[in-house]
Amino acid sequence: MYFLSGWPKRLLCPLESLERPLHIQTDPQRAFFAVLSPSQLSIWYCRPSVLIVSYKELSKAAAQFGSYKQAEWRPDSTMIAVSTANGYVLFFEIPSARDKYLYEPMYPKGSPHLKGTPHYKEEQCAPSLNLEMKKVLDLQASITSLQSMLEDLLVATADGFLHLVHWDGMTNGRKAINLCTVPFSVDLQSSRAGSFLGFEDVYIRDMEYCATLDGFAVVFNDGRVGFITPMSSRFTAEQLHGVWAQDVVDGTCVAVNNKYRLMAFGCANGSVQVYTIDTTTGAMQFSHKLELTPKQYPDIWNKTGPVKLIRWSPDSCVVMVTWECGGLSLWSVFGAQLICTLGGDFAYQSDGAKKDPLKISSMTWGSEGYHLWVIDGISSSNMKPGRDANSKAQQFGILQFQFIKSALTVNPCMSNQEQVLLQGEDRLYLNCGDATQAQSPRNTSAHSEHNHSRERGPFSDGSLDSQGLSTLLGHRHWHVVQIHSTYLESNWPIRFSAIDKLGQNVAVVGKFGFAHYSLLTKKWKLFGNITQEQNMMVTGGLAWWNDFIVLACYNLNDHQEELRIYLRTSNLDNAFAHITKVQADTLLLSVFRDIVILFRADCSICLYSIERRSEGLNPTASIQVLQEVSMSRYIPHPFLVVSVTLTSVRTETGITLKMPQQACEAESIMLNLAGQLIMLQRDRSGPQIRDKDNNPNQRKHLPFCAPVVLAQSVENVWTTCRINKQKRHLLEALWLSCGGAGMKVWLPLFPRDHRKPHSFLSRRIMLPFHINIYPLAVLFEDALVLGAVNDTVLYDCLYTQTSAREHLEVLFPFSIVERTSQIYLHHILRQLLVRNLGEQALLLAHSCATLPYFPHVLELMLHEVLEEEATSREPIPDPLLPTVAKFITEFPLFLQTVVHCARKTEYALWNYLFAAVGNPKDLFEECLMAQDLDTAASYLIILQNMEVPAVSRQHATLLFNTALEQGKWDLCRHMIRFLKAIGSGETETPPATPTTQEPSSSSGFEFFRHRSISLSQSAENLHSKFNLTKTLSMPSGPSGKRWSKDSDCAENMYIDMMLWRHARRLLEEIKLKDLGCFAAQLGFELIGWLCKERARAAHVEDFVLALKKLHKDFLWPFPVIPASSINSPFKNGKYKTAIGEQLLKSQSADTFVNMEMDTGVSNTPRSRSWLGTVSCSQRELDTVSSHGPHMQDAFLSPLLSKGDECSIGSATDLTETSSMVDGDWTMVDENFSSLSLTQSELEHLSLELASKGPHKSQVQLRYLLHIFMEAGCLDWCVVIGLILRESSVINQVFSIMQSSDIDGEICQNIKTGLHAVDKWASTDCPGYKPFLNIIKPQIQKLNEIVEEQVQPEAFQPVNPSKVPEQANPRAEESRTSSSHGTNPQSDAGNSSASRHEEDKAKIEDEDSFQEGSYDCVVS
Repeated sequence: MYFLSGWPKRLLCPLESLERPLHIQTDPQRAFFAVLSPSQLSIWYCRPSVLIVSYKELSKAAAQFGSYKQAEWRPDSTMIAVSTANGYVLFFEIPSARDKYLYEPMYPKGSPHLKGTPHYKEEQCAPSLNLEMKKVLDLQASITSLQSMLEDLLVATADGFLHLVHWDGMTNGRKAINLCTVPFSVDLQSSRAGSFLGFEDVYIRDMEYCATLDGFAVVFNDGRVGFITPMSSRFTAEQLHGVWAQDVVDGTCVAVNNKYRLMAFGCANGSVQVYTIDTTTGAMQFSHKLELTPKQYPDIWNKTGPVKLIRWSPDSCVVMVTWECGGLSLWSVFGAQLICTLGGDFAYQSDGAKKDPLKISSMTWGSEGYHLWVIDGISSSNMKPGRDANSKAQQFGILQFQFIKSALTVNPCMSNQEQVLLQGEDRLYLNCGDATQAQSPRNTSAHSEHNHSRERGPFSDGSLDSQGLSTLLGHRHWHVVQIHSTYLESNWPIRFSAIDKLGQNVAVVGKFGFAHYSLLTKKWKLFGNITQEQNMMVTGGLAWWNDFIVLACYNLNDHQEELRIYLRTSNLDNAFAHITKVQADTLLLSVFRDIVILFRADCSICLYSIERRSEGLNPTASIQVLQEVSMSRYIPHPFLVVSVTLTSVRTETGITLKMPQQACEAESIMLNLAGQLIMLQRDRSGPQIRDKDNNPNQRKHLPFCAPVVLAQSVENVWTTCRINKQKRHLLEALWLSCGGAGMKVWLPLFPRDHRKPHSFLSRRIMLPFHINIYPLAVLFEDALVLGAVNDTVLYDCLYTQTSAREHLEVLFPFSIVERTSQIYLHHILRQLLVRNLGEQALLLAHSCATLPYFPHVLELMLHEVLEEEATSREPIPDPLLPTVAKFITEFPLFLQTVVHCARKTEYALWNYLFAAVGNPKDLFEECLMAQDLDTAASYLIILQNMEVPAVSRQHATLLFNTALEQGKWDLCRHMIRFLKAIGSGETETPPATPTTQEPSSSSGFEFFRHRSISLSQSAENLHSKFNLTKTLSMPSGPSGKRWSKDSDCAENMYIDMMLWRHARRLLEEIKLKDLGCFAAQLGFELIGWLCKERARAAHVEDFVLALKKLHKDFLWPFPVIPASSINSPFKNGKYKTAIGEQLLKSQSADTFVNMEMDTGVSNTPRSRSWLGTVSCSQRELDTVSSHGPHMQDAFLSPLLSKGDECSIGSATDLTETSSMVDGDWTMVDENFSSLSLTQSELEHLSLELASKGPHKSQVQLRYLLHIFMEAGCLDWCVVIGLILRESSVINQVFSIMQSSDIDGEICQNIKTGLHAVDKWASTDCPGYKPFLNIIKPQIQKLNEIVEEQVQPEAFQPVNPSKVPEQANPRAEESRTSSSHGTNPQSDAGNSSASRHEEDKAKIEDEDSFQEGSYDCVVS
């Protein structure tokens, strides 16, 4: 509603007066304000804030009168009455020196600001005034209160009298009423039986006149409060009657609100009690209370002291309250707190030290509520007489706080819009328009406040879709529009503003005329003829209708009220306006569809139809009177009507079902009468006239029924005229803002499936709900309320010197306004469930189920009901939680909603929750059945806390197995950690991260860091001439620890058994790709396990089946016979491999390195290493795309250092020529340097490449080949060699088998398998025959080996216990040098050397990852 803006300003007084100000009071028009010092009266001009005249009392007279106390202006601003300490009232006249002005604006030469405009001087120059004391009135008693009442001045004195003095000041016109003779009662019905005050010393401490109640609210010196009203026009003691407010006994001050007929009484306990008058009985009726709550202000809520001052804003929408101990607080008319300076940055410095609250001795609102003038008790009392003797400007204790306010406060017709529009004195704040507009340079300099809110806004992007949710919610900063300075200069202050439906045009109204602005073109339109602008004064507000601006104004030339319509696109001129004369003053205006509704000063409502006419160049709009409704019987005073709206809302929703076309008709008038919402419905009880009577307007002429009161304490009303069959509940509802009581919605209830409604079911229901923000707009379909909230920024750290302590920037934080929004759907659903309207709640919820935050709505509802009921001290007779739980089960999000709610609730409430929603074990099983593993994992945490460890382990095992089957690796890692935690009795903790990380490592390689690197068992066969000494860095993450010293504990054994079982199943089902992925992701020690399983699971039963399965898994094409293969020079396997390798290198220089990441590259060229990897999902084999470091699926891939010119050889291609230099491996194949290709060879190669599978599959197959070779699973090596069609692989396998340490069974199996493949190739796949022919000699050699049945003992399966032992030192000694080389004695000769090469490559490859000095690209 109202929001503080920026820092307050301090006024400098140009006079050498050393008296501190003690009272400030604006005149009724709020153009001037009077400042009182003990013996001085000054008149200031408001804009600019300059001193005009000052009157100093002579010392002799000052001694006689005593110091000045209070001032009161005459309603026409021509006189001021000042009360003094010794009981005198001084009357000052303010004659204006005609045509004399003190301050005139100076314009540069050639400036377009012409001084010839009418009213130029009055608008822009401070007038020259004089002060003359006309009269002195001695009342011979101390004066406690002064109050202007129409043509009289009321003066209350401490001797218990009330004096009525004419402003014209004749003493014989003075009447004195003794308060003891005024009868008081509880209400006016017990009229004459009222008791008298009955005490000699009772007098009025404070009073204020209320014109709309025709009486004055009073506070007596004993703390009692009341309301005194004259029973007739004669103001005499006999004709006065008073009513008590029975509950207040500690009143201190009072302020009245004329528009809402409220009396706010400040109390000694720091609260403000607000009363109204019951119109039937005349009694004082309690309305609401303004008080700080211990929840929001735990330190200060009961230490504020008595209320010192209360001031209502000029538009009566907010009230400012201050206390004896200091501080300001701002409240909406019905008690919603907007600002309080006793907490947050106002009360504490940036270092946490508490500030002294601002003590205020007097305050008054400026024009339109944009300013609050405050006399600051602290700074003024500190002024010592000679402190600033030399300075020209004496620092005055007058502060000016600046406010911006919602357009709804003055132009309530804006309530059918979905935009938030705030108006300041020289700018507008809009929540629409995209971010680029809001950040355009033109607006940057608009106000520093805009900059701050922009810097703080976390969202920077948005797109200009006129009404999308993203536009209205997209970012937290405002679109700030600076009002045109030319218009502002002569028409300050801005009184009304309005925005159109699409949020692309705004119009503003100042003192005279109006101007409008387009957000698309960023241009203002002003009247071309300034006389036309100055001759119209907008009285009833303005509204947009399509491209037209509709406004009600007073024509100053013709002294005539008019209704005008201007076209936005044409020039701003009366020639293009449609003007209609109106009978009486228009107070309010609103537009509904094609109807304009006016509320006039004679308490009548007039409806006009408006239609567009395309005549000539510019289209115009024409207006016709439709209907007039007199409301004078129901409205005591026209000023009390806050808003008037036409709506399609009605109580009979049954009609809507039969005739849906009537849903959008103007059905009822909503009138906010001083906070009472009154509804006038069309009377459909008479005979209905159909459209076929050729008079379509006839239906609109239906009379209105008698008014019905819908709600009390209403500040704003929102409705829409849009239709959406899916969301009828929300669009046909009426939304009310009720101040401190929150919001209310008047919701229609529809019978389900067009059934006949129950006779007992009402057609609509009023549901109250609380929200945490002040509502400024309602997004109907999106079930959101938009608002704004004050935020503060401290800058006191900029001023560290002691001299700067009095800087306002130190005393006050900088105030900014931020946009905010809130979901309300859960409140409404809950209210419907409380009232047993579950069917309606379901209808409403299903209509909103597509909203992005709908899951959050269900969660909020469950959470709030749970918190309230589970923490209640008394037993709840009819708990709501079971109903809410049952309601949520109707939605597919039920399982997630429950578990999210539980995870965000403390453990103590879980039993209560699960008693209502069901056993967590059952819910866990439901998640597993629905394949929702992530939600199941959340339930596991709940089970761990609620059940014994055995149950948690059982469920965790279930989930772990399911996650393994589905390849959810992240979840698997969490489950391993979880199972360990259960075993070791730990609680659930977040995953450990590696303690030290290389600067070049990045998250994409997380699973590399967690892979265990082990020297395989075949390291025993290494040749003695190689001595490996390398520094290996081991990760300290969870999977690194898994194989460390605690691996002998039962829990790890349990986990390992499950992992082994899964690996065995994958191998038996020939899912090599899944096996590789599983090993890489979970850090599974594949080589060690394969060694143990060599003769069992890792044994190939059917070579042909395995080959077919690999072709399918790796998307590898079956080979075809090339036409030219008969005389191909490529039959030599070694030659072929070499060329293939080189070509592979050249063709994939860019596609090779599949992982794009920002990793550092070390200065020294790193080893060229060949590391295959395993893809995690099949689709990635087809498309190579790069998603940057956010990708979740990662692959091992070949790595190329920059500057590498050497080939990347496969891990099997290492030869004796490999050398190790300074810890870097370098591989050079001498064949590559002497290679040159002819045309025919190139053709052959292209055919070769066409018969290869995806590059990634090749990389993965080579990696698996490397692993199987390490583990000695030679049969699998042969299968992979066959699919890659590389004779070198087969040669290598056979050379290993020729050494004397191979199990005969393996040889026999390979022999049988190859024969089966040969047979299959002959019949089904002839493409394999050329390759089988190449390796025929080796197969014959194999037959000889098998016949010899050599079974050397050197290659026995290693005892499983050695696996962890070997890995242990590396896990322990992370980042330290340790020698892992061994010098085993072996006579294996050449083959062991090649095995050793494998091992070196493996270590070296893993090393390059650990040291992090590689470039890589993720695809």
